[in-house]
Amino acid sequence: MLAPFILLFFVFYIVPVASSIVLSFTYYNMLQPPRWIGLANYRLLFLEDDIFLIALKNTLAFAVVTGPLSYFLSFFFAWIINSLRFSNLFALAFYAPSITSTVALTVVWTYIFSGDRYGLINKFLIDFGLIDRPILWLSNPDYMLYVVMFVSLWMSMGAGFLVFLAGLRNVPSDLYEAGAIDGIKNKFQQMWMITLPLMKPQLLFGAVMSIVASFAVFDIAVALTGMPSANYAAHTIVSHLYDYAFIRFELGYASAISVVLFLLTFTLGRISMRMFSSSDE
Repeated sequence: MLAPFILLFFVFYIVPVASSIVLSFTYYNMLQPPRWIGLANYRLLFLEDDIFLIALKNTLAFAVVTGPLSYFLSFFFAWIINSLRFSNLFALAFYAPSITSTVALTVVWTYIFSGDRYGLINKFLIDFGLIDRPILWLSNPDYMLYVVMFVSLWMSMGAGFLVFLAGLRNVPSDLYEAGAIDGIKNKFQQMWMITLPLMKPQLLFGAVMSIVASFAVFDIAVALTGMPSANYAAHTIVSHLYDYAFIRFELGYASAISVVLFLLTFTLGRISMRMFSSSDE
């Protein structure tokens, strides 16, 4: 019964990860056989590649801001919507941006953050006298990373939001009644004492999804700010990986970047599993 899953998991997960780890110690350009160079790729990555350090800083800043925010907002809105009438309609409205095409969303957000005075944000600020000249939101290195963070946060109400909503709906209502008898007086006490302890699997899934999404940001950043962005202000680890893998075809170096990204997400995922796992597991 488990053989098909184990076979597919081995072929599509274990083999690619193992291959990337091996290739990260080689020089490989797809035209010649891989040549073993040891730790040279990692030494170049951390000691000489200034663009990677910028990408690492941007990705960490992005993850620190959007990861926790998207996680808590997903749970908060799921908690609010679960208690509303027509909750399915509200859930669809929150989930829709995550399944919408990135190209379509880029068209909308490019118009909103347009750098001329006809962009919606600039027009609003000029009309209210907050600025006297348009701001180049998607061209100025001082602003573009924040714009990407905002748009990505808006798109983050996806699978984690639905899982939280499903977890909230699966909490038995009689537990809330028993809690009220035992002295629980408001919704926040219900959430802290009953809901959260019963939602540890959903909380773990949402944490892992938020971590992966925050470190894997690429398409929306490239679509909004270009590849590469001005002064690499919105350059991320995945952008750097894409550059070396599919533009320069230096697959050995790109594999080293992917291994660093894998270790970051794996470490944070293990921390999340320790935080949300039950003490008896």
